[in-house]
Amino acid sequence: MSQIADRVRDDIIDALQKDELTLPTLPEVALRVREVADDPDASLSDLARVIGNDAALSARIIRVTNNPAMRGNRHIEDLKTALGRLGMDYTCSLATGLAMEQMFQATSDLIDRRLREVWSRSTEVSGICYVLSKHYTNLRPDQATLAGLVHKIGVLPILSYAENHPALLADGLTLDRVIGELQGPLGDHILKAWAFPEELQNVPSEHLKFNRQTPKADYADIVTVALLQSHLGDGSNLGTLDCRTVTAFERLGMDPDIQSAEARDLGEALADARHLLQ
Repeated sequence: MSQIADRVRDDIIDALQKDELTLPTLPEVALRVREVADDPDASLSDLARVIGNDAALSARIIRVTNNPAMRGNRHIEDLKTALGRLGMDYTCSLATGLAMEQMFQATSDLIDRRLREVWSRSTEVSGICYVLSKHYTNLRPDQATLAGLVHKIGVLPILSYAENHPALLADGLTLDRVIGELQGPLGDHILKAWAFPEELQNVPSEHLKFNRQTPKADYADIVTVALLQSHLGDGSNLGTLDCRTVTAFERLGMDPDIQSAEARDLGEALADARHLLQ
């Protein structure tokens, strides 16, 4: 790595170790949703009251509910009916994730563009995670959806740092290297600080370890395969990766020739999933 990248890495790691790194905080509506999710006595009506105070979030959830990937038999126009279709667990995870969109914005045009690209990819991966979890695993679709939305959350503090350090911002290649090295451990740290479910806390650092060994399929595996699916055919390194070398496929019971598998079994569902949260 370049001297700039080394310095940035050292600065961020040092701040992290000293507990001086400014971490992103969940939006207020996400915090309130999580309070409802953690309350065993809470009802869908309680959740509807919380979400209903945010018109934009309410509209997004209704739109998600009407996506063909949800396979509903009638069009839904109100929040209460939408929550009834989605259920408590899925709605809480979905609302938590979607509320984070406001965090992926910046005053700098360059940083703002990068953040929006990250968010767009995350929503696509998240939708695919939902479909894959339903068809291939016993993992919870609500947690799989949230895993997809937060798998690159570690980018936030790095781009926040870059926004205040023009030398790094001006060197896109170096910035990419820093993101590649640090987004995983930073993402894990953020999810732990947010008290996210333990089974999601390693997703940022584990989903790009294509040859990792673990006893059974987990949410990092779902994100791994969904990420590769989202890049399929785009000519990128991830889009041309030999999936036969990716251990997540075996744990999920999926054919590594995902293009063939998609065409045979899940083509329509995956096509809908790409736009599920957008």
